[in-house]
Amino acid sequence: MDGLDLIKTFREVAFRRSFSRAAISLGMSKATVSRYVAELETRSGVRLLNRSTRSLSLTDAGQVLLDRSTELVTMAENTLNDLQGHGAHPRGRLRMSAPNGLIAGWMSDVIAEFIKLYPDVYVSLVFTNGEVDLIGEGIDIHLTGGRIDDMNLIVRRLVKFDMVVCASPAYWAQRGIPQVPEDMARHDVLSYSAMPTTHLPFETGGKQHEVPVHSRMEANDAVALIELALRGVGAVYVPEPLAQSHLERGALVPVLREYMPRDHDHWLYAAYSQRRHNSAAMRAMLDFLEQSKELLGEPPTLPPASAVSQTTCALSRAQGVARATASASRTDKPPRQSR
Repeated sequence: MDGLDLIKTFREVAFRRSFSRAAISLGMSKATVSRYVAELETRSGVRLLNRSTRSLSLTDAGQVLLDRSTELVTMAENTLNDLQGHGAHPRGRLRMSAPNGLIAGWMSDVIAEFIKLYPDVYVSLVFTNGEVDLIGEGIDIHLTGGRIDDMNLIVRRLVKFDMVVCASPAYWAQRGIPQVPEDMARHDVLSYSAMPTTHLPFETGGKQHEVPVHSRMEANDAVALIELALRGVGAVYVPEPLAQSHLERGALVPVLREYMPRDHDHWLYAAYSQRRHNSAAMRAMLDFLEQSKELLGEPPTLPPASAVSQTTCALSRAQGVARATASASRTDKPPRQSR
């Protein structure tokens, strides 16, 4: 084993704060990862990690090595990537980061198709809703649905997407289907913290406006909100690709489509460092993501408004029967009203 392999293994353990998770990411056994780190500590003559049964942390020496090894590992990977880039076939490891919810829906299809198409590329995905240090964490490509203003990064627009307001059929049956944007003011909204939590944007007669809404809760993960919406907790205003599978099978019903802002700027962006050379694998992934619009296909076929209304009426009638039955079976007396 060479020193670079030892350092790269140590860095993976340091970033993940776990030998087990580092082993999975590196495709190695936990015992091998532990042996590599122990060998690096023996060669350096210092302890690099504080280990306990419940936690793992860096020593002062370990932090110094982590900080100073970044340039070394980056240079080595860039050199290897350059050599691989001369080949026509993408190969090697490609490390990507993305928000937690981004793997849902169509993105799963995109990644799956890429892996099938390029079997010699090993894709390592890191999911986080926080800020990412691409150089420090060795990230080749960072995907995000928000704008990136870091001048040290190259940003590439990939796929444009729409937003959608939706909820479960049971929720609409109980609370009523909004006919105009202003009707959303009487609904419970599960808010995505990346967007305003008290107002939702709409467009009426070609003019954009915002409607104040009642937010029951917020989260920084749109998929978590979608899961709650599926359980009838409230309505969500989320990127449509994340909810597409639920929309297609009718588990979520969209509303107010004709009022969604048309002059919007919702894009999936890819960011990568100017200091990281474009390997064949990296270029292939960027091109594949940019062409992934074809994988999205046409918007999902959704039930017409009449079908939604029929479902709503049926659910409402069922709820009415249940209330009447419960009322008829009661034996307690209503409270006496004061005069």
